Amino acid sequence: MIDFEYKHDVHMQRYDVESKENWREWVERIPNISFPADWRVKIIPPFGGALVRFLVIKGEKRISVYLDVFERLGFYGGPYWEIYPYGTDVYRVSMENTEELIQKITEELNGDTVGIE
Repeated sequence: MIDFEYKHDVHMQRYDVESKENWREWVERIPNISFPADWRVKIIPPFGGALVRFLVIKGEKRISVYLDVFERLGFYGGPYWEIYPYGTDVYRVSMENTEELIQKITEELNGDTVGIE
């Protein structure tokens, strides 16, 4: 059983991170995404410095997607989505460009990125 003091400490640490990174402001800034009906989307914790993470699953294919708004995981010039895998690498697109995000995930799910580096 987790004791109250531990739960309180963890809550305060989380609150500190959320405040310093203005998570409530990001709720308004992150655009809506319309996913195709034949995808399953699994929301996962935002580990490793990403603000948002999810998996797109279609059949046996799984695509990892994260949103890096502080450029902690790579460089783009502003907030960006990263898709992995994309061909033999990754693909990055600006946070606002959700149409391109969906297009590139679709390409990878359909096998249209084979050999792209």
